[in-house]
Amino acid sequence: MITRVLLALALTVTPPTPPTPAPTPTLPPGTSAALEAGPCPVAVPPGTTCGSLVVPQRRDAPGRTIKVGYAVHRSTAPARRPDPVVYMSGGPGSASLQLTGFLSQMFPDRDVVTVEQRGSRYSWPRLGCPELAQAVLDRLTTAADDTAAAAGRCRARLEQQGVDLRGYTTKEIAADVVALRAALGYPSWNLFGVSYSTRVMVDAAAADPAGTRSVLLDSFLPQSVAWYDDARRNLDDTLTHLGLKDSFDAAARRLDAAPARVTIVDPLRGTEVAARLDGDDVATVMAEALHETGVVAVSAPLVAALAAGRHEPLRPLADAVGDGLVSHELGLYEAVQCQDEIPANTFAAPSRLFTVEMDKAVCAAWKLPAAKPSAATTKAPVLVVGGRYDPTTPPRTSRPAAEALPDARFVEFDGTGHAVFLADACARRLMAAFVEAPTATTNTSGGSARTPASAAGTGCAGQDSGVPPRLAAGDLHVTGAPYAISRSPWLAAPLALFALVALVQLVAGALRGRALAAFAGLAGAAAVGLLVQSAYGLISRNETALAVGLPSAVTAYGWLAAGAVALTLADLALRRTWWRAGAALTGAGFLIWWFAWFL
Repeated sequence: MITRVLLALALTVTPPTPPTPAPTPTLPPGTSAALEAGPCPVAVPPGTTCGSLVVPQRRDAPGRTIKVGYAVHRSTAPARRPDPVVYMSGGPGSASLQLTGFLSQMFPDRDVVTVEQRGSRYSWPRLGCPELAQAVLDRLTTAADDTAAAAGRCRARLEQQGVDLRGYTTKEIAADVVALRAALGYPSWNLFGVSYSTRVMVDAAAADPAGTRSVLLDSFLPQSVAWYDDARRNLDDTLTHLGLKDSFDAAARRLDAAPARVTIVDPLRGTEVAARLDGDDVATVMAEALHETGVVAVSAPLVAALAAGRHEPLRPLADAVGDGLVSHELGLYEAVQCQDEIPANTFAAPSRLFTVEMDKAVCAAWKLPAAKPSAATTKAPVLVVGGRYDPTTPPRTSRPAAEALPDARFVEFDGTGHAVFLADACARRLMAAFVEAPTATTNTSGGSARTPASAAGTGCAGQDSGVPPRLAAGDLHVTGAPYAISRSPWLAAPLALFALVALVQLVAGALRGRALAAFAGLAGAAAVGLLVQSAYGLISRNETALAVGLPSAVTAYGWLAAGAVALTLADLALRRTWWRAGAALTGAGFLIWWFAWFL
């Protein structure tokens, strides 16, 4: 389940004016579901069709109907397999259709079906809840807590649009998956869920055993786990496994005493706003950020910077969380949490993660009835994969849950966080091999291993997984400049101008026999070239790292540039010309930019 890290998002959003509602779809008499063709709302590969599944909003109280978005990519492989892979994203509230192309490459010889959750972005109605985002903004900027009132306003608006929140549960979402298979006419298929949707797919497999050939579960969130009660421990365990808990706790205590003031970007309006982040806020950010394998790889220098009082890494982390938030529908998320997750937790102690407290407040305001706990299981072959550093669905809880399924294998992948298949090429190969022969204990090298404990036991050892290596604290020079330049390229103007002048000096000095000018240009061009090479080498391994800093060696490149400026000044002393004076002035400006801002 992707936690609702609403931190630092600064969503300066006012509740929208409800749009003119689309006509409520109807079902033919005697039917419980129907297909409705429609345009694809996102870019999809050729051979893909999209549409909606029309189903009752509540199957226990038929009446109003809703639409569940889906896409079908038809494989053109010569040896096309008859049973497709059907995928749903997590959340609750994540969209799925945007991954159609990615999954079609992962399973090239099968049709790929991506299905939305009811109430998510490409379904209708869409259960957005900007009122809650505004409440988070108020909390971060004014310390005001308007969560309960915002939840009431959101629910009232949704109900005016005909939304019955009692229809948005895991059981109903799983029933949509089963109904879609029948409507599309596939005799059977392979279910693929990640994070929250692993619960959906286990329920769907249990409800539709004849139509389930196999089940893939990535970052398994079993029904037996009380996620809110475990959330703080999950983060602490992950930091401990990374060897960073003591440093992070020290940073959090310092931020509790003196909160950071961080400028972040409103992901909807693109404007900058100031947020006040204390230790609890940053703990919430880390719980979300460590989902990403790229962040796991740079977690040591990142935490070391926070412990040293450097706040630069907080902005890219908060901005990334903001981008993630707008891809989820908060009304759907809270409806599922309030009915399926909150009732299973004791909340014996307050959580450090403020989103846990926010969800409690929303559910207390909504007063939705608890859904009946699911005891669903499946006898279909199941492959469960998990990331060693996953702070949300850690192997500590997902491994025993996998072992409790009748025919399941669990594989743990080192170096990864949440949603392993997005980060690890070896995991994707293993999943494809499993779907090819789910009843065999297959691995990627063609052998077999019953219930392998790690990726090394699956033939992945020695293969390129694409997972970036973990960096030590001293491997990066922490600076926010590269991230700032990525958002505002004009900030790199001093670097570009210095590089241009250096090249002119090099060429002109060489052609005219001016040794000082030529060597000045050579030193300047070398400094810029080494900087670019270091940055490119870093992002080729882990593009996330550039948001935290640059390889430590870059600090020496500034001194190489200083040498170039010194040579330029010496050349100017020998022969005073406007060109040499301009080159010296450009170099001096670059050094100020480099040492005072960039580093």
